Amino acid sequence: MSTPVDDPLSRERSHLSASRSALRAMREDVEALDISDVTANWVNAEVLAHQIEERIKALADLSDTPLFFGRLDYLHAPGSEQAEGAEGERPQPEAAYQTLHIGRRHVHDADGDPMVIDWRAPVSQPFYRASKKDPMDIALRRRFGYTGGDLTAYEDEHLSDPAEAAKTSRLLQQEIERPRVGPMRDIVATIQPEQDEIVRSGLSGTVCVQGGPGTGKTAVGLHRVAFLLYAHRERLARTGTLVIGPNRSFLHYIEQVLPALGELAVQQATVDDLVAHVEIKATDDSTAAVVKGDARMARVLRRALYSHVTMPAEPVVVVRGSRRWRVPAYELEDIVRELLDRDIRYGAAREALPQRIAHAVLVQMERSGEAPDDRVQDAVARNSAVKAAVKAVWPAVDPAKLVLRLLSDAEFLAVHAEGILDEDEQKAILWAKPARSVKSAKWSAADAVLVDEATDLIQRTHSLGHVVLDEAQDLSPMQYRAVGRRCTTGSATVLGDLAQGTTPWATRSWEEALAHLGKRDAVIEELTAGFRVPTDVITYASRLLPHIAPGLAPVVSIRENPGRFEVRPVSGTPDVVEACRESLRHEGSTGLIAADARVPELARALTEAGIPYLGPGEETTQHTRLTLVPASLAKGLEYDYVVLDEPQAVVDGEPDERTGLRRLYVSLTRAVSGLIVTHAAGLPPQLASPARG
Repeated sequence: MSTPVDDPLSRERSHLSASRSALRAMREDVEALDISDVTANWVNAEVLAHQIEERIKALADLSDTPLFFGRLDYLHAPGSEQAEGAEGERPQPEAAYQTLHIGRRHVHDADGDPMVIDWRAPVSQPFYRASKKDPMDIALRRRFGYTGGDLTAYEDEHLSDPAEAAKTSRLLQQEIERPRVGPMRDIVATIQPEQDEIVRSGLSGTVCVQGGPGTGKTAVGLHRVAFLLYAHRERLARTGTLVIGPNRSFLHYIEQVLPALGELAVQQATVDDLVAHVEIKATDDSTAAVVKGDARMARVLRRALYSHVTMPAEPVVVVRGSRRWRVPAYELEDIVRELLDRDIRYGAAREALPQRIAHAVLVQMERSGEAPDDRVQDAVARNSAVKAAVKAVWPAVDPAKLVLRLLSDAEFLAVHAEGILDEDEQKAILWAKPARSVKSAKWSAADAVLVDEATDLIQRTHSLGHVVLDEAQDLSPMQYRAVGRRCTTGSATVLGDLAQGTTPWATRSWEEALAHLGKRDAVIEELTAGFRVPTDVITYASRLLPHIAPGLAPVVSIRENPGRFEVRPVSGTPDVVEACRESLRHEGSTGLIAADARVPELARALTEAGIPYLGPGEETTQHTRLTLVPASLAKGLEYDYVVLDEPQAVVDGEPDERTGLRRLYVSLTRAVSGLIVTHAAGLPPQLASPARG
């Protein structure tokens, strides 16, 4: 039976086909650009060629990704000022805005008229914000359903029709609950109003998002980057953007979200990447790591650094031709004290010192009737006597060597930590075997952060335009300072969940964390609506909240599908393998999460059973959908189905019960569609029954 020509689905498919053709034409236009006679030199040519290459990539049409996912029918044509979204995107004729198709990127036809409107444009905002109570001049909002890249369904909401009751979107629920294989997907088609407010917040302000499992905080942070790049592209192209994640597995999991939205220029890194001044060869015990991560260490480092500055005891005598110019010691001391009082970077002050001394000499020259110019001052600043004085008074300091001495020399540490660290804390951070050189030293991750702090005390760290910091609750105060240095003149999006802090130095409050970041005026937002974790799963995991984060609001799942959930006593590892087989019978990905110490045994059991599996960060496929995940690496990852092995072993694998329960909370909340908890040993008592406050 043929489909009528005026069938809405048929018309939308035709528009999709025409939009894909238009996008292909846009890409071909860029590919056909001839820049041979445009640029003045080869450097400009290389830059322009790279920009064109990036533009071509951004215009790629992903066959399995919907080009548009929604439509808005406005009651009145939006004003042209509303259509001015991205820098450089020209306003479109009013008539073109009666009906708008909303998608991941802007697509226009040969005449320049829009066929798909970028989801970030102001005129697209009602797709996420409009409601029956506030229709925002929208007559109809249409959502589309897809299988792969093929349009298969649509669903209409008549927002301005009082006779039509508000209803839950079936397609929206299906998209939220759709099984996942492979890396993290964008949520551009399902952004909720409270999420959209955060996504579209301005570039000038820092936003901190407290969000429990499944509330979409990571996706919100990534989509905020995409929005800011759209609204402030030229500025951020100059200053740069950076996404910071907890580990490489996490970064690999999220790395396709921004490219799917057409954004290719955002860098990704871990905190360890940022502070990679020395090679990490050792691991601190928790006591040492906590002290090294304490913000007080910044004061110790500052003291140790500026202890190298000594007041001059001798005058500086500069010989030029037959004349000798003498700058007395007391005048040199005034210069040094003035530089110290200015509180500029150690290295900047050291660079300024010879010029200040040279200026004092020039003053004497002028008084004697000479007329020296800037060239004379520069020559005096390079004079051997001035250089010798600077070296003696304000010597160059290598940041790694400074930290090396602090951690190796008990007496040096004691002098500069006096009144800041007590004796036990000093003993905790001193190396048992002092290193002879920076290269031979067994540096830890916390030591590298100290070197980064010292480096910044000497020379200012380059600041980016915007930084996204995910899983922030696990950072130490010194790590927050390291991140804050990367956005001193920019803004940040801080994402985390206090209940999921699993380090001994985990964040106690966002206000405290933001102070260490240097963003005290940040706005703190809380997401409590759960879109990814099923109701039964989050309810079970929330039994731990009173024990790990008293007072924190539990996540409320808004999913219609309660999901599969079972707590299953087992007799041994073969039963755990069988639980994995059961989960793999369902569509989507499966994660087997276990205490780190249990992973080797489970790996052998899976291999013997002939079940292929991947490690965290490796991309799942239709043929290999099981990932074996150590509990320590589970944070931030999601799987359709999760088998959680031995909850008590997860708790016991951490240095203290509170941290262990937080690790368990993380592990319990990785499931999107179903969770099987297997245990041969007893369950933690905190899970035995709902906790009461």
